[in-house]
Amino acid sequence: MSRASEKRFDRSFFEREVTQVAKELLGSYLHRRLGEVEFIGRIVETEAYHQSDPASHSFRGMTERNKIMFGEAGFAYVYFTYGMHYCANVVCGFPGSAEAILLRALEPVKGLGEMYERREKAKKDTDLLSGPGKLCQAFAIGKEQNGIDLITSDELFLTRGKLRTDEKIKITSRVGITVAVEKEWRFFIKDNPFVSKGKPSG
Repeated sequence: MSRASEKRFDRSFFEREVTQVAKELLGSYLHRRLGEVEFIGRIVETEAYHQSDPASHSFRGMTERNKIMFGEAGFAYVYFTYGMHYCANVVCGFPGSAEAILLRALEPVKGLGEMYERREKAKKDTDLLSGPGKLCQAFAIGKEQNGIDLITSDELFLTRGKLRTDEKIKITSRVGITVAVEKEWRFFIKDNPFVSKGKPSG
């Protein structure tokens, strides 16, 4: 995908209620440039989190870890979890609302060879990016990418995409949480083979 064909988002796209943005982000693209290498993945699964939500990092207020969530929309919130892997999120809403979208799964588009080098356990394309930790490992996303502006950056950014006419969105409760399991804030492209294998908590 050339620079000429990239269609960046306006910040106003993310300055909206998080569940709406999480749903509409499906079919768009995440780009990661690492030296001469570019990784591109199509977003096929997301989860929404809000400050009013007990499952959200922002629920108990601002901390050094989550302060990016309380800032301007369109920035990356990257955190380390379970002492094992990183998770990448997109901040939504307006400053103070502390809303973010977890990128749960991508469909690989470009840079597959390098993705396999970073994801040695992956045996097939559908295993490369089918989970938040997997996609961060494959895309070399870590703490250094926390706070990057996903609208203006050339290192890590998002571009517009859309669903195909044969694709439908499925909505379920989120994966791997123990509170607010009744909220159906997980969105993914139905029957897409690159969606994560996690089972809804609700």
